[in-house]
Amino acid sequence: MILAIRSTLFAITFYGLSVFWILAAIPAGLYGQRAMLPFVRSWGWMHRLACQWILGQRVVIIGELPQEPMLYIFKHESMFETIDLLCLFPEPVIAAKQELLDIPGWGWIARRHGVIPLERKAGAKAMRQLQRKAKEAVTSGRPICLFPEGTRVPHGECPSLRSGFAGLYQLLKLPVVPVAIDTGRLSPRNGFLKRPGVITYKVGEIVPPGLPRDEAEAIVHAAINALNTCDCLTGNGAR
Repeated sequence: MILAIRSTLFAITFYGLSVFWILAAIPAGLYGQRAMLPFVRSWGWMHRLACQWILGQRVVIIGELPQEPMLYIFKHESMFETIDLLCLFPEPVIAAKQELLDIPGWGWIARRHGVIPLERKAGAKAMRQLQRKAKEAVTSGRPICLFPEGTRVPHGECPSLRSGFAGLYQLLKLPVVPVAIDTGRLSPRNGFLKRPGVITYKVGEIVPPGLPRDEAEAIVHAAINALNTCDCLTGNGAR
């Protein structure tokens, strides 16, 4: 019962306040990306504080998270980390599925901020767009964040990395920072009830550019699943 009350209160608070953030960010965005950034970043912090104060979820980071324009690869278990990236980096460039960018109002803000749309069925076209936008981000000195599994997965599962990671790794020739996360324990992918506890980010060793594709994928796959207690890490996890 307590979980249901807290989860309901969180949903009302977060989505209700998000409306006001969107209404403020849209006119700011008309004056350019820079004018909109404070609204976007404060929205991310509003989300984290709501998770902390209402749900009782606390964030812990194990390891040092660089702030340079590198390629950051994240495990993806819930909505939490997609928004919390705004707390981890001042101006992250995030690759997100196209459906999210079709949301009225929010989608326009996300595009204005620099979110890279991913069309799952577009194939080579989506990959070219991803690469072009990523190059633009590197030029402007912004970190690039990617969820290479393509969708949220339950905690404990370790699906293969999709081809987008290998393509960007080979194209951009940037160091890669793999980050494990265990949000699925507290906020299940398809569950409304959210539990209190500690959300952990575990930063892996930086992967240098120029490694063979299979080797890079194996290292990253193991690193982003470092907080999982599963038996799926015996292979390299690559497609």
